[in-house]
Order: sequence, then C-alpha cells, then structure tokens
Amino acid sequence: MANDAIVPPGVQPADQRGEFSRGWKVLLAGVIGVACGASPIPFNVIGFTIEPLSQEFGWSRTQILLPITIFGVVAALLAPVFGWLADTYGVRKTALWSLLGFGLTFGALSLTPPVLWAYYLMWLLVGLVGIGSTPVTWSRATNMWFYKQRGLALGILLLGTSLAAIVVPKIAVWAIETQGWRAMYAIVALLPLLVALPICFWLFREPRPDEQPQGIKSSTGALTGVTLKQAVRDYRFWLIWASIMFIAVTFGGAFINMPAILADRGMPAQSAASVMGILGMGILTGRIITGALLDRFWAGYVAFPLLCLPALSSYILLGDSPTFMLAALAGFLLGFAAGAESDLIAYLAGRYFGMAHYGKIYGMLYMPFGIFSAVSPIIYAAVRDNTGSYDPILYLSMFGYVIGGGLLLFLGRYPSLDAPAKTG
Repeated sequence: MANDAIVPPGVQPADQRGEFSRGWKVLLAGVIGVACGASPIPFNVIGFTIEPLSQEFGWSRTQILLPITIFGVVAALLAPVFGWLADTYGVRKTALWSLLGFGLTFGALSLTPPVLWAYYLMWLLVGLVGIGSTPVTWSRATNMWFYKQRGLALGILLLGTSLAAIVVPKIAVWAIETQGWRAMYAIVALLPLLVALPICFWLFREPRPDEQPQGIKSSTGALTGVTLKQAVRDYRFWLIWASIMFIAVTFGGAFINMPAILADRGMPAQSAASVMGILGMGILTGRIITGALLDRFWAGYVAFPLLCLPALSSYILLGDSPTFMLAALAGFLLGFAAGAESDLIAYLAGRYFGMAHYGKIYGMLYMPFGIFSAVSPIIYAAVRDNTGSYDPILYLSMFGYVIGGGLLLFLGRYPSLDAPAKTG
C-alpha cells in the first residue's frame, strides 16, 4: 500500500527537493541534538561502568544498572509534559534548555560519592531535566518541516542515535582506561554542552507558516490533527503503545547488557566496543532504509519483518562463544531493528494523529519506550545475577520481538486528517 494513494484530499504533493532545501539546516541541527542528547548517551555509557564501579564500590551489576531504570522511567513519565511544553512554548526553547540541563547533570555524575542512594539521586536529576533533549522535541520540528519525505527525514534525524552508538562507546572506553570512570562522565558531557548546544542555538527552529508543507495544514492554514483525548480513545493508539512496549522491554536490556553478555563469552572490552559500534551502524542503516520504505509503503508491511530481526540476534548470542563476526552480525541486526522502531514511533504519531498536538501524543507514545527500555536492563541483569547466565532472558526476548512487530499489522490505513485540529 503506497503512501501516495492515501494523501489527504486537496493536498498537493510537495516537491521533494523543496522540502530538503528549506529544512536541511534544521534537520542537521536535529541530528546533532539527538546524538548528544539524553536518548542515546546514557545507554551507550553505563554498560562500561559495571566493572570499575563494582571494583571501587563493591556494588552488584544490578545496583549499578538500576540508575538507567530510574532515569528512563522518570524521563518517560515526563515525556508528555515536555511534549506539551514544545507544543505550547515552542520546540526551540524546550530543546535548548533541556540540552543544557542534561549536559550539566550528566557531567555531575563524575562527582558520584560511594553512597548508593546519592548515585541514584544524581541519575534522577538527569532524567528530570534531560527528556527535552530526546526525539520528543527534535522530531516535532522535523515533522513540521517535512511531509512528502517525512519518513526519510525522520530516518536522517534519528541517525543521531547511530552516531552516538558508533562514537560514544569508543570515547567512554578510552576515557575509562586512560582517565578513569569519573573523568569519562565529564568528558562525554562536553558533547551536549560544547558541540550540540552551539549548533542547535544557531540552526534549530520550527518553520514559519509559509514554510510549512501543505500536508500538515487544513485549507485555512491551521494545523490538522486530533487531541490527546481523542487519540487515547483510538484503538490504534494502544496498538502502537503495546508494540513499543514489547520491543522496548526486549531490546533495551540486550543493548545495555551487550558488553557484559560478550564478556561472559570471553570477548575483551575493546572488541565489545567494536560490536557496539557495529550495532550503531545497524541503527544507522535501519534508520535510512526504514525511513525510505515508510515514504513508499504502509507502515505495518515495513515494520513487521524489520522488527523480527533481533530474534536472530538473541539466537546468535545464546552460543557459548560466538566468533567476533557472529557477535558483530547479532549487533548489526539488533541495531537495524532499533533504528526501525524509533523511526516508526515518530512517523506513526504524525501520520495517524496529526501535528496539532503532536508533542503530547508523541510523549505518551514515548512513555512505554522510555519505561520499558529502562526496566529491561535490570531484568536482564537480575536474570544474570540469579541464574549465572543471560540465556533465559535471551530465549524470552525472541517472542517479544515477533509480538511487537506483529501488532502493527492491525493498524489499518492512515486516516485523512484534513480538518483543523480542536483545542485540548
């Protein structure tokens, strides 16, 4: 089912080069903002702190990884709030202030005392201020600039997480080995503070009304879309919500625990970091391919096969001592599906519910992603602590991927959002 067949009546196809010629600067800033924001950086770093924190403080891996759950749950619960702020006060202000807060609080983790509750409190602060530097904000602006090529634009935007997965683990391993884990937090915090913040301050903004594509507006020029109350009464909202939940609860733990899973198989830290880099390349590839496919075919047909790929990754990782090539393949397939999922959240929110209240609706759909991505690493770690192996949870994860992808086959056609949005 091609998207062209269901463009709302009266909407003239946008010139593809026109959308990118108008919005490429904002898209570039969004890529940098995503890469240096609170969505990818904590997840790419904390797995490499298990050994040094365990040696210095004597904490278990479950205790060390619990902050990612605290961070993720808090961020997920606040996602609708930051979405409302972006809808109400503008995405630029929300994103820039949150990026600043994230950089400062993440860098402050270098001051972590040998007290477990203080360690958790510091991660809580990261979650409280950082959610506005995630795709909750960056994707709203991208959706406002692009319609005809929205899938590809969102795929490019979310390449930021791929860049983080490729670069940040290498920085983290180098910093820990040469400067120590405390300095690592301060060094990585320079990415949002000295790289992303100046670029986004210079380039990132929402389009003026005359710059908006016709596909997101009614004949009167008002943004189209349903309210949050209308969205949550729609069965499609809950199908998307449940799909995100199943994928997040299976992927998040595999991603965070990947260095530890590979270490259990006898793989050294540098090789594990290389696998994480390949995982990042998988995310990058998944972003672009998924985005291009979404601009041509119905999302359910795109999503189901792609979201089933990590089941093969789990099967590979069940081996006692996979070769580097097999581990790299597992990482690539896992990353490819992760890239597809993130594209889908932003794309489906805009196509099924419109742009007028996108921030709040996307925030609600981001909630299961944030919560279950945060809970998943603890589930994986707890299984490892209690059984001595990751194998039981890897077996279960294969079912989660298939169920999550399959739910999206029941969404049905994109609705025709050709009326001005209501308030609320």
